[in-house]
Amino acid sequence: MGGNLVESMIGAVVLAVAGAFLYIAYTTTNVGSASGYELQARFDRVGGLSLGADVRISGIKIGTVTGQRLDPQSYQAVVRFTVDKSLEISTDSFAKITSDGLLGDTYVELQPGGLDEYLSDGEEVYDTQGPIDLFGLISKAVYSGDPASSSEE
Repeated sequence: MGGNLVESMIGAVVLAVAGAFLYIAYTTTNVGSASGYELQARFDRVGGLSLGADVRISGIKIGTVTGQRLDPQSYQAVVRFTVDKSLEISTDSFAKITSDGLLGDTYVELQPGGLDEYLSDGEEVYDTQGPIDLFGLISKAVYSGDPASSSEE
């Protein structure tokens, strides 16, 4: 009977430590907060962009991707994201999907424009660029020098 008590106490300690870890992870990563105003942008493709991905300006997180859907008329991906309410994003800003290196996380990078007109809640960033297809570029480079296509006489 004493062994069961010890095992139960160890289990309770493990659960308490796991709960503390989850609480710390939740509060430090801002998972639950999507405060700010919502914008959207259209892309030809989104690559590995996922819900909860960062929205950054100059490498600093200023928002979070909150939704993705396919526009049935244009077949473009419509990405919704929040932006910190203390920031004003001008109407001529540029949005692109990029990553932290070859194997890094995919995120939306905003490059602010210079106009004095600003986007408000629900508006769209029109100037966009999808992710670069690195494997497609490598494939083109490798197969562009195909010896079978050149003629030697």
